Amino acid sequence: MTSPFTLALQGVSFQLPSGEPLLSDLNETFDDRRTALVGRNGVGKSVLARIMAGQLLPSAGRCLRSGPAHYLPQRIEPQAFRSVADLAGVQPLLDALARVEAGSVDPADFERLDGQWDIHARLDAELAASGLGHLTPDTPTAQLSGGECTRVALLGAWLCAADWLILDEPSNHLDRAGREGLREQLQRWRGGLVLISHDRLLLDDMQRIAELSCAGLRSYAGGYGAYQDLRQQEQDNAQRELQRRKLERDRQQRAMQEQRERQEHRQAKGRKDAREANQAKILVDRQKERSQTSIARLSTQHGDRREQLAREVREAFGQLREELEVTLTAPDCELPEQRGVLLLDGVRLPYGNAAPLDLQLAGPRRVAVTGRNGSGKSTLLKVIAGELSPASGLCEVKVHSAYLDQHLGALVPECSVLELLQARNRAVDQSVLRTRLAQLGLSAARVDQPTGLLSGGERLKAALACEIYAEQPAQLLLLDEPDNHLDLPSREALEALLRQYRGALLVVSHDDAFLARLELEARLECVDDAWRWYRE
Repeated sequence: MTSPFTLALQGVSFQLPSGEPLLSDLNETFDDRRTALVGRNGVGKSVLARIMAGQLLPSAGRCLRSGPAHYLPQRIEPQAFRSVADLAGVQPLLDALARVEAGSVDPADFERLDGQWDIHARLDAELAASGLGHLTPDTPTAQLSGGECTRVALLGAWLCAADWLILDEPSNHLDRAGREGLREQLQRWRGGLVLISHDRLLLDDMQRIAELSCAGLRSYAGGYGAYQDLRQQEQDNAQRELQRRKLERDRQQRAMQEQRERQEHRQAKGRKDAREANQAKILVDRQKERSQTSIARLSTQHGDRREQLAREVREAFGQLREELEVTLTAPDCELPEQRGVLLLDGVRLPYGNAAPLDLQLAGPRRVAVTGRNGSGKSTLLKVIAGELSPASGLCEVKVHSAYLDQHLGALVPECSVLELLQARNRAVDQSVLRTRLAQLGLSAARVDQPTGLLSGGERLKAALACEIYAEQPAQLLLLDEPDNHLDLPSREALEALLRQYRGALLVVSHDDAFLARLELEARLECVDDAWRWYRE
């Protein structure tokens, strides 16, 4: 049976503004199966998603889609939207409804509202169902947390009349309840779906996995577990085939060497026999010419065969997936056990949880900050970082600190990663900085590009590099959802770095698996609008 939802990529290619090829001759057809698009940071997933959604034209080829698509970008900039309704994408509908209720008879308003006359009630219902009943359509986006922004943006997906949803990392910033709600919504969705995510729970719910790599686009039936099994099986088969080709190459090279030695031996014996038989010189010369011709022919045959064998080995090696190791080196910032780090005395936040917070940290304490979306986790880190003033109380940071916010505000979009890192560490040679960035998985071409052109995962790596490789290492790291956007190898490298880090750490995350790997000592959680301190 033919699917009513189809999306076809036909020879799609894309070049970056620098001229560097990113996507090349992609051919794939998507249907009504829930499909996840996976791949390493920087391979071009977000660019491909924008092409599939009609937001971006390919450099070559075309994308054909059976109906309209609703696109949720990876990076949601709250300042680009005025209100909740604007962020949800329904402000034009609400404006048209308001004009009609005020007496407008403009046909354009009636056409826009066709089938959407209940949009106000539907928006209110979706806000309530998403745990955002405290918001109104007119609530300014500047008052929303990162998680609330994501949830409001997702409302647009559920309210739209699109045939396709193309969602880029939709679980980023969502708390546990928000992620579970997203899973349920995606399972109920009956249109076409392409999901970019590194969230294992969401990926397990998919019906197909499409993997984007430097070699192109490859599709696997089933969820993420089936994909991993098939991928490992392919890798094992490719490894065995490579080993077989190498053994065959070595065997045939030995056989060719033995054949050449036998022929040289026969020719030497023939020349000796000719001399001993006292043959005429003309006969000896003809025999020598025939011998040289035979040697040359054999050498050509062997050369062609060696090239064929080498090509077969290269082709077998090309079937192996390149597993790039990502490494991060923890900064040298040893913090004495009794050294005072942070003092919060009766601090009340300007947004979120209004309860007073008393907290005193000394030494290399490692603390998770958790709670529902909008409870004030990010606001707390901004107060500690000095970006916001507390509504009341005293906040005193006693060591050099570094703050990595959700939107990576420290990155200057027009500057390259290398320029930003050099500005933070002029004592280290450029070649050393390039090596450290390469170990992060940022290629030489990417580190020279403006950070505004990098993928979400690459931008996060750039921001991390600027903090951990700064000339003056921070003794207090304030990290707001640093695991967002990262592929699995990069996330594991970040976990290893934070375990090695010998300073104090305050980290916000909704990923319990990520937090469990950080060897945390305590948890500061917002529960029922109060702060609670737990020992891990």
